[in-house]
Amino acid sequence: MLPKEILKKIRRIEIRTNNLVNSVFCGEYQSVFKGRGMEFSEVREYQQGDDIRTIDWNVTARMGHPFVKKFVEERELTVMLLVDVSSSGEFGTVKQMKGEIAVEICALLAFSAIKNNDRVGLIIFTDKIEKFIPPKKGRKHVLRVIRELLYFKPEGNQTDISAALAYLRNVVNRRSVVFLVSDFMAKGYEKALKVAHHRHDIIAITITDPREMELPKLGFIQLEDAETGEEILIDTSDPELRRSFLGISSREKEERDRLFRSINVDQIDITTDKSYIMPLMQFFRMRANKFR
Repeated sequence: MLPKEILKKIRRIEIRTNNLVNSVFCGEYQSVFKGRGMEFSEVREYQQGDDIRTIDWNVTARMGHPFVKKFVEERELTVMLLVDVSSSGEFGTVKQMKGEIAVEICALLAFSAIKNNDRVGLIIFTDKIEKFIPPKKGRKHVLRVIRELLYFKPEGNQTDISAALAYLRNVVNRRSVVFLVSDFMAKGYEKALKVAHHRHDIIAITITDPREMELPKLGFIQLEDAETGEEILIDTSDPELRRSFLGISSREKEERDRLFRSINVDQIDITTDKSYIMPLMQFFRMRANKFR
């Protein structure tokens, strides 16, 4: 049985995100995702004016004259939440930890999906696959997804995005909308992301904290890598050190942005010091314009 404080937190998240869904996001979600996919229905004889790209060559060869594939608009979508719960998510210097913001965003997306009669699934990962919840519909199912994100205790500390994307390909055959939620403090996932995006519509949600980009001037501080446990003592009053830190973090962000652009993966940048509502709204509007 879940502790009362967890149940209360789930209820607070449901109320907050449902209000946002009903007042803001439901229409935006529908305009972007509904009706974008097509599924095979049947084959019929070729008629003048048909797109030759829809010719079914196997049936055409068997029947001796042209047949084309007929497609209909998909009635429902599958939305997968691929969520990084490694130890670096337990960091935040403003109001919330990165992991807490990730839960709220996932709840918002999940409620938007079921409001539009879509299915929602969840993959929780660190440097291993921690939990898989197959896609289903309904409020009860979404509450389970939120509960797992809040209450689940991962075994791993580090991050392996490649393994998570490979697992996604193995368990989800149908083309899906996949929200990959992470701080992307990982390396070597470029090829896996490209392969996964070829099958699915991958959307990267990057959550960062301002102190991961720029060090404050606080004198000597002890830093610990949340994923490896490595500790280091640094002097933040050293301007050269602060410039070097900013340069490294800026280059890492630029490389990540360049990667996403190169394979046409849309990205939503979230920071812990600002509301996530506006970046999500900007994303939905950008996607709506792209498909017009």
